[in-house]
Amino acid sequence: MPVSNSSEILFAMATSESPATATRGLEGFDPQTIEDLGFDEIRVLLEGHCSTDSARRRARGVEPTFHRPTVLSALESTDELRRIRVEGYSFPTLTFEEIKGEIKLLEVSGSALTEDGFMRVLQCTRLVNDIVGALNGRDRIFPRLCSMLGSVEENREIVKEIEAVFDPKGGVRNHASEALGRIRIDMQTARRQVNRLFDKALRACTKQGWLADIQEGYLHERRVLAVASTHKRKVRGTALGTSKTGSVTFIEPTDCHQVNHELEMLKDDERREIVRILRALTQRIRKHTPLIKAQQRLLVKLDFIQAKVKLALAMDACRPNLVKELRIELLKAHHPLLLLSHRDKGDPVEPQNLTLHQGRRMLVISGPNAGGKSIALKMVGLLQAMVQSGLLVPVHPDSAFGLFKAILTDIGDNQSIENQLSTYSYRLNRMKGFLGTAGQNSLLLLDEFGTGSDPELGGALAEVFFEALYAKGSFGVITTHYANIKTRATQMPEAVNGSMLFDADTLSPTYHLDLGQPGSSFTFEVAEMNGIDPSLIGRAKKKLDPKKVQLDGLIASLQREKARHAKLTDRHLRAEHAADETRREYEQKAARLGEREASVQRMSSDQNSAMLRGKKLQQFIDRFKSGQANKALLEDIRKYLSVEAAKKAERAEAAARKKEAADRKRKSTRPKQHIDRIAVGSTVRLKDGRQRGEVLDIKGKRATVAFGEFKTRVELADLVWVR
Repeated sequence: MPVSNSSEILFAMATSESPATATRGLEGFDPQTIEDLGFDEIRVLLEGHCSTDSARRRARGVEPTFHRPTVLSALESTDELRRIRVEGYSFPTLTFEEIKGEIKLLEVSGSALTEDGFMRVLQCTRLVNDIVGALNGRDRIFPRLCSMLGSVEENREIVKEIEAVFDPKGGVRNHASEALGRIRIDMQTARRQVNRLFDKALRACTKQGWLADIQEGYLHERRVLAVASTHKRKVRGTALGTSKTGSVTFIEPTDCHQVNHELEMLKDDERREIVRILRALTQRIRKHTPLIKAQQRLLVKLDFIQAKVKLALAMDACRPNLVKELRIELLKAHHPLLLLSHRDKGDPVEPQNLTLHQGRRMLVISGPNAGGKSIALKMVGLLQAMVQSGLLVPVHPDSAFGLFKAILTDIGDNQSIENQLSTYSYRLNRMKGFLGTAGQNSLLLLDEFGTGSDPELGGALAEVFFEALYAKGSFGVITTHYANIKTRATQMPEAVNGSMLFDADTLSPTYHLDLGQPGSSFTFEVAEMNGIDPSLIGRAKKKLDPKKVQLDGLIASLQREKARHAKLTDRHLRAEHAADETRREYEQKAARLGEREASVQRMSSDQNSAMLRGKKLQQFIDRFKSGQANKALLEDIRKYLSVEAAKKAERAEAAARKKEAADRKRKSTRPKQHIDRIAVGSTVRLKDGRQRGEVLDIKGKRATVAFGEFKTRVELADLVWVR
């Protein structure tokens, strides 16, 4: 089998995918789409967080798939490891070296691993043992990670075998074999003898004044005398070399030569004995080869998942909901690459809320240039591609994503010099492909839809394309300046206009996406802001159809009014929230004060009762006569105790009646929730608050509610129907 095919199968195994599902990519997710969305930059970031070559190769080839089990498994396993890191669960640091070479040697009979190879196997086995121990008993908390262990179990035999041969520094122990122990003892004896003989020769030459300033050195791993070249013939020994200038000759004394020769023989014996020991050790652990392979697969798999976790932590990403129906619901979503770049600069990024579903599947975004339209469009595509690649994304956890079979993009100015295509020709060719590929499971992302040709003719053709793609049932996000596209979107029941808001007072973009109405391009306002002569702007307006100028002005005015209304609503909600907080604080303080007052009254009453009981008891004591009959006294005591018991029972009954009445009053004053009346479009409020919102969607026992510009998912039991 070719090596490349083996690598692909290894990657598939390392990500819990079969080779078939591991390559099930999306239609239309071609190199141009990858470039348009910036998905290759995500791959580069992911690769940078990998520790091993296998994981890096997997990161370079990551791509979205529409195979739901694969996506769900990847998202959940990544989120589990993210939780382990964030929530402080005990889990080892995933630092290791791959052992693919060692596995190949283990499969060759009679082979021997190197010292470094055994250290890598030992490191991996220890790490896997720690991982198995950390996940033991946590099947319910981390089911995906636990299932990844498969047949991998804790193995102490491999560790014991290797540690018996190697010391903590990775050297072969003296007692690894009796022969090695004897050889090393002989080597120590020879070294001591060499040192004694060398020191004797050193003292003699020093006394004669034959040595250079440095006196001695090492050459070819042997101690040598540094003799001044003028005296070299006076020293008995073998010249092994000279200094660069030739002024010093390095001589091995004759007395040391024979012992050094014997030492070299012992070193050779040591090497041969170590090879024999390593071959024998290799043979002993060869039976564990299937487990060592499984350990390698597990560690590579975890290295890749850890890279995804590191990327997620860098962008505060989380696991969104993966839904079976086709839907995109983005809550507090950020463009991943924009978020990372702005965070490095310390600049804020405006989060976006956006929902596409079967009843509202085509979004047409308009608004001024540099207002964030293209960023919003790319954000949708990149987030969708990342989710379908098993990557966590920077959105609110209540966000939801369906799975698309195709992601089709036409973004930016893509002229083809090689094929001599203009921008418009290129876009027409790409649109031709979309018309043949797009279907109900497709997500279209079209930036500056219809531009590149005559505005009127290009706009008419773009409108026809829009209608054709709409008829195919596709989902899509489209940015445009064409009024006919905006108008056509209002006429289609499953399409909606959106606009990037613009602060008309400061003539600056807010980078906030608002759904429900088209946006003005603010062409003349921006021109005026940039210092264009008002007379020229006036002349330009006269050249246009007055109705078009009036319509654009009306849209701009409407946007201003909506922005003002949004500010007022937000201010009102904040004030209402502050008032609610103040009221709750007052009620809590009043309740505590009332409890304290009641406690003081109870203490005072108890003290008075105790005093009266004490006086009564003293009276009984005073009446008691020692050595005499006290029948009358005992009868009075019994009557007193009977009366006190009746009073105690009466007080308990009164307290119970009081509590029951308070409960009835609290229940009668508590507003009815009328949960059965809550439907899409209803106005509701939180059970413990006054802020009102609109119900956008209901799934099971949870509803999506918009409180002003903020959308969230809430349990129906926590809502109160208003109207």
